[in-house]
Amino acid sequence: MAPVESPQRIEPTRIEEIPADIADLVADVSASAAILGAALHPSTAAQLAGLVRLMNAYYSNLIEGHNTRPRDIERALAGDFDDNAARRNLQQEAAAHVRVQARIDALALDDALPEPASTDFIGWLHREFYQGAPRELLLLAGPMDGLRMDPGHWRTRPEHHVAVGRHVPPASEYVPAFMCYFSEHYRFDRLGRSGRIIAMAAAHHRLNYIHPFPDGNGRVSRLMSHAMGHAAGIGAHGLWSVSRGLARGLASRLEYKQRMDDADSPRRGDLDGRGNLSQAALADFVRWFLAVSLDQVRFMTHLFDLDTLRRRLRSVVERDERLGSESVRLLDEALIRGEFERGEAARITGLPERSARRVLTDTLATGLLGSGTPKGPVSLRFPADSLDLLFPRLFPES
Repeated sequence: MAPVESPQRIEPTRIEEIPADIADLVADVSASAAILGAALHPSTAAQLAGLVRLMNAYYSNLIEGHNTRPRDIERALAGDFDDNAARRNLQQEAAAHVRVQARIDALALDDALPEPASTDFIGWLHREFYQGAPRELLLLAGPMDGLRMDPGHWRTRPEHHVAVGRHVPPASEYVPAFMCYFSEHYRFDRLGRSGRIIAMAAAHHRLNYIHPFPDGNGRVSRLMSHAMGHAAGIGAHGLWSVSRGLARGLASRLEYKQRMDDADSPRRGDLDGRGNLSQAALADFVRWFLAVSLDQVRFMTHLFDLDTLRRRLRSVVERDERLGSESVRLLDEALIRGEFERGEAARITGLPERSARRVLTDTLATGLLGSGTPKGPVSLRFPADSLDLLFPRLFPES
């Protein structure tokens, strides 16, 4: 039997009575996010947030079945694309993800983030992601083979009908109504802190359930979740994101798709809520999503711990034959102070001026220190070729 094409089809949109274990997860995520990065200098935190964006793009690509190496994403961000068309397209998708997430982080920093579940914002995410995309990335495959996607626009044409595994999303002509309903029911301005954190999880599934765009829905949902984390007060200045957790799961990399599929389940009798979909299945998905979020916040907190990060920076210096022990002092200074003037190198290293300049130049050449201008102050950087040592287990190949 064909599904009823009414926006109420996505009900329940929220959990009617919050179970104690979900309330505990909300509290733990909130408290842990407040700790993440608290000891870091804002300049160092900003550089690490850039690394998180690289990580998020990598795992978002991985969820889509595309394995793009971190160094290739870094190359793409510098405008250096692969000659191979297929690999170049993957680089462009990953770079687009980094660029859009950077915009989200900047809006959050300026306290200018719009309602993250609004139709305008979700359309903007899709449009920004595909901005400047080559024609081949806009051409659809599968049942819509040969059609060209219009970034930022819903599925509205009859030929945009789609099935995702067992799930049949709303027919194209009903998508605008579903999205208005979605936007109204996940508005953050009507929710408290706990309600926003729970809505972040529930909305992630329900947006994918609607499948509002011909393509790119998974990427948009993950970017929306990142924005919701900021708006819910658990964004921790961009120092964590849920994509790594969704790609890896808690026990298996198959969990994300299985949990999403389970949350599609219809109501299972009179004791399973009052909506079209299962209230229990939605609660299970929220529970899993929040547990994944907590796992990621705690993982990043350990990874970015000031003392352990200092030790790993020292290890990188020790393994690089271009660097001497004096480079450690420069990296320590940048870690603690955020940045320092180039003329301070002699004081920091305890070396004569000329020797100190050489040490600074060598350290800059590795990419571990960087500057916005040729003579400006220098700060920490985290180049892709140092990630295995600096941040073990951040990427699978580590």
